[in-house]
Amino acid sequence: MTIKAKSPEWEADGPALSGEGKKILLVDDDAAIRRFLLRLLSAEGYRVLPAANGEEALEFASAAKFDLVLLDLNMPEKDGWETFEELTVEHPLLPVIVITARPNQLFPALAAGVGALLEKPLDLTRLLKEIPRLLREPRQERLARLAGRPSVFSYVPPGESRNGSEKSERAAR
Repeated sequence: MTIKAKSPEWEADGPALSGEGKKILLVDDDAAIRRFLLRLLSAEGYRVLPAANGEEALEFASAAKFDLVLLDLNMPEKDGWETFEELTVEHPLLPVIVITARPNQLFPALAAGVGALLEKPLDLTRLLKEIPRLLREPRQERLARLAGRPSVFSYVPPGESRNGSEKSERAAR
């Protein structure tokens, strides 16, 4: 299976916008969410490859280099946490933003070393802020987070940033 066959726009070299052509692996079992986020992120200049499940995401990640992963947790076959574990074993420096409607994921996300946790309904403005933040993050910060040492972690509960209060927490471990 080739990535180009799955997504012709993957190889397109359009004008670099704020995303500067960075490659994002978008993993969500909801086709409507994948289509919407693909359009949104492509318009921001990112090169996005959508995956419908964890297995497909792992195949894509082994075949191509990505700069960031957007990962849903609630998926059939291989859920988001299983996918996250396998991704980080193979690509420990790959930043991951978990996007989920699953409740009570703050502490598992902190413990796992996730770069950011955004709960659904998704705050698109916050998502578009978190992506470049994680893309600019120094290697040492990512390694510290994965090792369970204090590091920057963003958590956005549903509706939090819409009323002006955003939570960006330093993970105390």
